[in-house]
Amino acid sequence: MSAEQLAELSDLFVVAAVLLYVVAMVFFAIDLAFGRARQGRARAVRPAEVKQPVTVGAAGPESSGEGADVGGGPVEGAVDGAVDGAAPGAPAAAQASGGSAKAGMVALVLAWLGWAANLGAIVTRGLAVDRWPWGNMYEFVVAICFAAVTAFLGTQLRHNVRFLGGFVMVTAALGLGLAVKVFYTAAGPVVPALNSYWIAIHVTAAIVASGLLTLAGVAGVLYLVRREGESRLPSRADLEKVAHRAIVFAFPLWTFAVIAGALWADRAWGRYWGWDPKEVWSFITWVAYAAYLHAKVTAGWRGKAATIVQLVAFGCLLFNLIGVNIFIDGLHSYADVD
Repeated sequence: MSAEQLAELSDLFVVAAVLLYVVAMVFFAIDLAFGRARQGRARAVRPAEVKQPVTVGAAGPESSGEGADVGGGPVEGAVDGAVDGAAPGAPAAAQASGGSAKAGMVALVLAWLGWAANLGAIVTRGLAVDRWPWGNMYEFVVAICFAAVTAFLGTQLRHNVRFLGGFVMVTAALGLGLAVKVFYTAAGPVVPALNSYWIAIHVTAAIVASGLLTLAGVAGVLYLVRREGESRLPSRADLEKVAHRAIVFAFPLWTFAVIAGALWADRAWGRYWGWDPKEVWSFITWVAYAAYLHAKVTAGWRGKAATIVQLVAFGCLLFNLIGVNIFIDGLHSYADVD
């Protein structure tokens, strides 16, 4: 195939990925809406609430056994497990749960197909331009959407985080739509500063880290939306755990990306650091996530306070990835946006 045909095929793959992500989002929403509700916080049973056995004459031991079964079950700590069990005599709820599980499976299949289409768009774009396909904002955003979906699907392989699916899918679909409508750049060569093997090192690390941090950002937003009590979303503790684990994996990658960028700057411009807007905001983002991790470890921050710090850091990341390239002129202004 010619370069023009590969470029056109890449564009078609992007459109297919958007459509698949949108349909997957619908099925994830069905799964979330009709699945079993979860309790926001486990409540320990107070001694006064435990029903005491009642003994009546010779039937005392039998009545005592029945009474012990009424109120003696352990409640503390059984958050998700207790909720996932179907209540006796509720066939309608069981049928709804079964339908929800099927919708969830369909959603995952569609998400994987969208992921494959997203990957196809990146590969064919790279073959069309004969270089690493993230030399402008269009290619960069397409790659970040792929990384975010990869982070979600990779996590789903080990832990059940299907509840995040709809939110990750809509984020990826909107990102690809933004790439097509605002950042689209025809396939072609890059500026000389980007024609280096460092693009495969520095930018790849930034893309992978950004995908993981996007997953953490989605979990953080859901944490603030989630209220105590029964909800279709998992507990706040579970959401916080997902976000924290993603950041723990992403932070070393982002650190490496900043260091690799400094090394590339020395090769390209003869200095490691020049206070270019991109460099400054990359460092601000690093400091923000470092503050989050430091607060979690040393100050023992948990819950809403830690989540707000995480989302502030995520805001810095988004501005660094997109805002700096669009609104601020600098050596890293490769957005190619008219």
